Amino acid sequence: MRVEVVIFAGGVGRRMGGSRRPKQFLELGGRPIIDYTIEHFATHPLVTGVVVVCLESWIGYLQDVLGRRHYAVPITVVAGGATGQESIFNGVKTLHDAHPGDPDAIVLVHDGVRPLINEQTITACVRSVQERGCTATVAPAIETIVLTDGEGAVSKVIPRAEVGLARAPQAFWLEELYAAHMQSQVDGLDEFIDSVSLMTHYGHTIYTVEGPAENIKVTTPMDYYAFKGYMEARDQRMLWSGDE
Repeated sequence: MRVEVVIFAGGVGRRMGGSRRPKQFLELGGRPIIDYTIEHFATHPLVTGVVVVCLESWIGYLQDVLGRRHYAVPITVVAGGATGQESIFNGVKTLHDAHPGDPDAIVLVHDGVRPLINEQTITACVRSVQERGCTATVAPAIETIVLTDGEGAVSKVIPRAEVGLARAPQAFWLEELYAAHMQSQVDGLDEFIDSVSLMTHYGHTIYTVEGPAENIKVTTPMDYYAFKGYMEARDQRMLWSGDE
């Protein structure tokens, strides 16, 4: 069984305020956010390879970072596309072309700016695909969810137990995801917000696994400081416990 990962790191980070660096390359502790993300997958015992889809102008920088890390699994860096969907396809196609037609290959698609994923959730995603098929990571809703009408009035209050917050990774049989991407190109559909939306459109049932609440997407300054605070708190716990 092959378990491959596509990490999407093609965004430019317009919501990160005045930073000239794309959000995935903002640093904490001398390391870019994307490196924290890659580490979770590159060191996972089930993962056999990683493809990082990167802004073309930052590929050299990322390769320098990876060259210093010496991960055991092969990591390929490819250029992103004009849209998020095209960028993910570039990563999926790279994996498909390396081992075309492998019915047992699983692919996990993850955001480069979700550095707080953990080993347990990655494992749960892999097992879910093996047992059920297409899988999305979710987090429980901790606030009230409401639907509003066109006038801004609340039309319905949805019980929290009935909804979840979509997170990543999202996991699939590689050949199924590749086929859906190819069909979307035939159909001229290129604006799916994520792989789950694409697969749902083409009739696949999506199952869920629950991931950690802290598995946020670092897209705003507030997110960055939440990530920083979590890492500092984790390091403090490790210091006090002696688990370094």
